[in-house]
Amino acid sequence: MYVRPAAAAAAAFLGFTLTLLGGTAASAASGPTVPSSRPGSTGSTGSTGPAGPAGPAGAPGLLGPVVYAHRGASAYAPENTLAAIDLAMRLGFDWVENDVQRTKDGELVVIHDDTLARTTDAEQAFPDRAPWRVKDFTAAEIATLDAGSWFGEEFAGERVPTLREYLDRVERNRQRLLLEVKKPELYPGIEKQTLQVLGEAGWLDADHVQRRLVVQSFSADSVRLVHGLRPDLVTAFLGTPTLAELPKYAQFTDRINPWHTTISADWVAAVHDLRGAHGKAMEVDTWIVDDAATARKVQGMGVDGIITNAPDVVYRAVLGAFAF
Repeated sequence: MYVRPAAAAAAAFLGFTLTLLGGTAASAASGPTVPSSRPGSTGSTGSTGPAGPAGPAGAPGLLGPVVYAHRGASAYAPENTLAAIDLAMRLGFDWVENDVQRTKDGELVVIHDDTLARTTDAEQAFPDRAPWRVKDFTAAEIATLDAGSWFGEEFAGERVPTLREYLDRVERNRQRLLLEVKKPELYPGIEKQTLQVLGEAGWLDADHVQRRLVVQSFSADSVRLVHGLRPDLVTAFLGTPTLAELPKYAQFTDRINPWHTTISADWVAAVHDLRGAHGKAMEVDTWIVDDAATARKVQGMGVDGIITNAPDVVYRAVLGAFAF
């Protein structure tokens, strides 16, 4: 579970990180200098995407696992906001992860919880609407909420983005997306609708499908449905199936993405030994790893990717002298 750093410590650490990148904390709005080869990118020291739709999109580079910015650079900016993915980009990270849910009037929005209470001011703005479920509010109502002040005053006025707004920003930033279909049991048909929005935003062409997009869920049924609707897409199941169960998952997904405390080197090797839905070796991207020691531990297990709130911390840990 992610626990936000104290504000002062986070600000100090971010300032140090941006200084390493050639910028300062004060210059975050305009963006620090980005390393010439971005972590997880197609640069000479980063990873590359697959050669075609049959391959996983986040194959590790020569130097270590791919690093995914979980809900953006969410240790330093409010999660799942445009500010968080912009900061991930400025820190040099191509891959960002997000969560997709649906409003009362059918708009897809990017937010982790199925309620608005933790990461917006919904309780103050709509005091009579408890428990403030996303599905009970219209997109217009959600668009009025402050999704940044809970994290820090400097983020006051950040909004809950629609999926389309989020996709457009990721595209503008030339980033890549690990998209989670969140709690699909609450939103019948959300898989098909998500694919529709992805298509309308230009995210289902060959370049995006082959190199820049992965769809994941904790629901095996949801992952199976996405695979059935778009067999060319790279998909991932969030969880830790038993060794006996793994071959069943390999029929409809390319990756198994487990919580880091639930895996071992032998388990990772067993996943790698299987061929996934596209006929290539299955991959493992583990979450949520925010400290250097754990990052090096899971790297030693052979994971292909690490999903983290603090991508700069993990990147330095797994790439050592090569980082930044």
